[in-house]
Amino acid sequence: MSEINITLPDNSVKTMPTGTTSQQVADSIGSGLARAVVVARIDGNLMDLNNPLEQDCSLELFTGDTPEGHDTLLHSTAHLMAQAVKELFPAAKVTIGPTIENGFFYDFDVDVPFSDEVLAQIQQKMKELAKSAQDIVRTEMSAGDAVKMFDKMGEPYKVEIIGEINPEDVISAYTQSDFTDLCRGPHVSNTKKIKYFKLLSTSGAYWRGDENNKMLQRIYGTVFASKNALKTHLHNLEEAKKRDHRKLGKELHIFAFDEEVGPGLPLWLPNGTVMIEELEQLAKITERKAGYHQVRTPHLTKGTLYEKSGHLDHYKDSMYPAMDIDGTDYYVKPMNCPHHHKIYAATPKSYRDLPVRLAEYGTCYRYEKSGQLFGLMRVRSLQMNDAHIYCTKEQFKKEFLAVCNMYIKYFEIFGIEKYSMRLSLHDEKGLGKKYVNEPGLWLETEQWVREALQEGSIEFTEVPGEAAFYGPKIDVQVWSAIGKEFTLATNQVDFAIPEKFDLTYTDEHGCDKTPLCIHRAPLGTHERFIGFLIEHFGGNFPLWLAPIQVAVLPVSDKNLKYAHEVTDRLKDAGLRVKLNDRADKIGAKIRQAELEKINVMLVVGEKEANENTVSVRRRFEGVSGVQSLDSLKDQLVEEIKQRRVSHSKEKEAATEERYYFD
Repeated sequence: MSEINITLPDNSVKTMPTGTTSQQVADSIGSGLARAVVVARIDGNLMDLNNPLEQDCSLELFTGDTPEGHDTLLHSTAHLMAQAVKELFPAAKVTIGPTIENGFFYDFDVDVPFSDEVLAQIQQKMKELAKSAQDIVRTEMSAGDAVKMFDKMGEPYKVEIIGEINPEDVISAYTQSDFTDLCRGPHVSNTKKIKYFKLLSTSGAYWRGDENNKMLQRIYGTVFASKNALKTHLHNLEEAKKRDHRKLGKELHIFAFDEEVGPGLPLWLPNGTVMIEELEQLAKITERKAGYHQVRTPHLTKGTLYEKSGHLDHYKDSMYPAMDIDGTDYYVKPMNCPHHHKIYAATPKSYRDLPVRLAEYGTCYRYEKSGQLFGLMRVRSLQMNDAHIYCTKEQFKKEFLAVCNMYIKYFEIFGIEKYSMRLSLHDEKGLGKKYVNEPGLWLETEQWVREALQEGSIEFTEVPGEAAFYGPKIDVQVWSAIGKEFTLATNQVDFAIPEKFDLTYTDEHGCDKTPLCIHRAPLGTHERFIGFLIEHFGGNFPLWLAPIQVAVLPVSDKNLKYAHEVTDRLKDAGLRVKLNDRADKIGAKIRQAELEKINVMLVVGEKEANENTVSVRRRFEGVSGVQSLDSLKDQLVEEIKQRRVSHSKEKEAATEERYYFD
């Protein structure tokens, strides 16, 4: 029998018989790995464990607690769920079942909506099928043959999907027992590798997201490689429900939506407006120190500006329709950048003036489809912490790195301990369509960004095909205190648009040169960032950011005069203070302040009035004791000035959970 050499990640080589599977290689290494492995990477390609190895190759084995393995478990469990539904409801029609972050869903065409009781039945059937240890086998066939197969099986949705593919193209399907589903794979090799899963919820969903199509039943689920990982994830899901920014935003009177105003157009209530102003103040102070100049631009402009910038070619689907004004098309702005280019061009520049850094908290408008709107995370009106840096090639790395370091400084301020930077690159197949057709400049600027990050010792990953249409970018991902991932902001390179706008500077030899442009928004938009902060802090904002910082709670009406004096003195010091002068008992007043998540509660009675003191309570700390009013005032002002992030017991517990999950 012939043999092949299999090179493992540690560069050791195993010599095995030709036709050996990746699972058999895992078996030869150890029983623990054999049980835990779920997918393999063979010569750089993820493949099923039961795929025979026919020639010398490199091999990596992934367990379910790796990103590759977890994704494979999610795909495979979605198929297991579909198999269970078909066994319990043979008339059900299966549609699609993709993975999502830490989960999966599958849509079914059934006559009766799924109830919670039915969900429990499906989960029990899944457990039975998993324990039955069914081999999962991949087959390949032409799209034409697949259409015939799924038509014979009575699966019209699969027939519709495959019918959009060239009949000669080869596609794959996976079979376990008598259940077959269309999928690219890879999948686990046997259902016994699927152990720790949970069906979470069910809802209605239109076929292909089109409200003109039939309403289907969607089931959401999740799976993990261990019982503890599943338990932690379910705990985090419950915590996430409590911290949902839509729920807390309403309870804490931060923002609202109104149908008469329109979907995706948030109304900022007084408490939310305080947070916006604090963020703006932080950004403006930070940017002034970094040499930025504040500018303002209008909310709409002529369409010719967006023709020149390329937005009408590359971004029109996300723009609101044109308004015909005196025979000229005007658009509400989706981006600030074309306006900033015009501001740069308004006065001549020499190399001594560069870099020029223009910053604006500008309101933009983007048409998001109604089905994609989600609280503050996906809106149609957004206020961007936007800026554009115009610099020479020689200045580029320093400027780009300074922006990345600004991100990191903000992470420290907001207690964001986990983040990642993704270098989004172009795909050469999209040149001239999705991307500006400048192949040489793409490669050059991508290398500049790569080198800037490396020289700044900033860790990053590379993701092809996700660049902006005019240049590579850094996408910044952050994780909240309970491990929920958010896309925060971008840092983008623009090598194409300045030339379109005839932006120039005079170099030291008197020649006109075109500057590079860096687009950056470290705090993203007010909407998305405040949504993140609500969930990150669970509504328990640090003192400097809290809409109401101090509650003054008189013990009785006899103490109202002193309570007003305390309130006025704190307000004069710049604090945001609420006086509760209702005729309630002090316990009820404290409880109300707790519900409003007010950081500092000051109880004032006759003794405090006589001694010019206050009895201090802090959230999560309880009674802090009696302090002189002046001493407390100075202490709070200093805490606000330093923008401290207080680590409450609740946040620390959530953080411990997150690290355990990681």
